[in-house]
Amino acid sequence: ADRFCALKGNFRDFPSVLAEAGVTGLDGMLIDIGVSSHHLDAAERGFSFAKDGPLDMRMNTSASLTAADIVNTYSQEDIERILRDNAEEPQARRIARAIVHDREKQPFTTTLQLAEMIARVCPKHSKKHPATLTFQALRCEVNQEYNALRDFLVAAPKWLKPGGRLVVISFHSIEDRIVKQAFQ
Repeated sequence: ADRFCALKGNFRDFPSVLAEAGVTGLDGMLIDIGVSSHHLDAAERGFSFAKDGPLDMRMNTSASLTAADIVNTYSQEDIERILRDNAEEPQARRIARAIVHDREKQPFTTTLQLAEMIARVCPKHSKKHPATLTFQALRCEVNQEYNALRDFLVAAPKWLKPGGRLVVISFHSIEDRIVKQAFQ
């Protein structure tokens, strides 16, 4: 019992969470930066392009920015940048242009509305749904996932005791690149 203590908080805020708990250093850290299927599978959370729900995507439901805010108010250039930078979406320009065009007629409010529009403008070329990368990009933007990861990676070494280990489990190339650059 004295070797493990569960604490709740966003990993980006771990220094304050640990300090509040009286922790001064760690022998090791294991961070799994994957997204919980519990969140993705709940249609009402707005992460899924397979089940209809509000176009939300907030991990923290008290945060203000939603995916609907992004697709309905950001410029075409900003949407394109988000799709390219957050998910390396090869059709970023085409999708951003279609979002801006279609939102003039009717704002995007649901996940299926957005997913069906993307499938219409980007025909399926693989087993992956055409909206997969767009949904990843929007989720990362709404939750500032890459900034949180960078903040964590800057702070983590200061909390490791001499000889301590940091292990990061990443799930796609952008996360992997951020972690490798920080480790170098």
